[in-house]
Amino acid sequence: MVSWQARLILAKYWLTRRKEVFADPAKLRESAESHQAESVQVPRWVYRRFDVEEADVLGHRCYTLHPREPENSQHILYLHGGAYVHQVEHAHWRFLARLIEATGSVVTVPIYPLAPAYAYDETVAMVWETYEKVLSGLPPQDQVLMGDSAGGGLALFVAQRIKLHGRPQPRRLVLFAPWLDLTTSDPGIAEREPHDPFLSAPGLREAAHLYTRDLDLRDPRVSPLFGDLSGLAPISVFTGTRDVLLTDSRRLRDRVRETGADIDYEEYGGMFHGWVLQSLPEAEHATNRVAALVGD
Repeated sequence: MVSWQARLILAKYWLTRRKEVFADPAKLRESAESHQAESVQVPRWVYRRFDVEEADVLGHRCYTLHPREPENSQHILYLHGGAYVHQVEHAHWRFLARLIEATGSVVTVPIYPLAPAYAYDETVAMVWETYEKVLSGLPPQDQVLMGDSAGGGLALFVAQRIKLHGRPQPRRLVLFAPWLDLTTSDPGIAEREPHDPFLSAPGLREAAHLYTRDLDLRDPRVSPLFGDLSGLAPISVFTGTRDVLLTDSRRLRDRVRETGADIDYEEYGGMFHGWVLQSLPEAEHATNRVAALVGD
């Protein structure tokens, strides 16, 4: 059953026409242009609750949040969503605070370069370099890759590149409603379109074009669903049934199982894109599940 808090957010999204940005490619481009600043302001309350370390990675900012009283040795590399054109939002910081308090883990958030000012090659280079600097020197059991939406796609890309380099996989890969196929062509997207109050295929395709330029959209660097899914870290996926990107999660689940591996897969009925970032009972449940998985 969908919580009353989630129903309120759904109503707000429909009433304020949040979907318009992704329903109209022109509005998506306009929105992308207005979200380019990398001078991300970390909320003051984050500094009051955590020890915040700032670093430079290939000319871009990267923040590491340390709990004052860590409960485990895990270090989470968190890759934020935003269709590769939108910057990290306040909802991300609130979610990361809940995540740190639930897990006792250190969390690093790279402010990776966005389209259209930058293309995929600069984005994946910065994300990979962040992994190299932050996680690669730790024991594999202390490494966790995590991301939402576009960040989920980047997290899966990093896991695939780790395998390509012949290195041990991280402890776990956690994906929240990941965007894994930038072609956005699966028939399931059109079926779910009328029920999604936030995302829409035209805007997603425009964002993909801005990010990839002339690259084949099936290239695993941008659409890791078409990459090698065997031999990866244990994967956990959390998604919602109102999300047009639900099809990506389901296809990942099926393809991972075809390799003979298992995948921890959870669909939340009635949930929309980005629900895990909100202050909802469903999001609290998912966060507690992640805490159990990271600390098991």
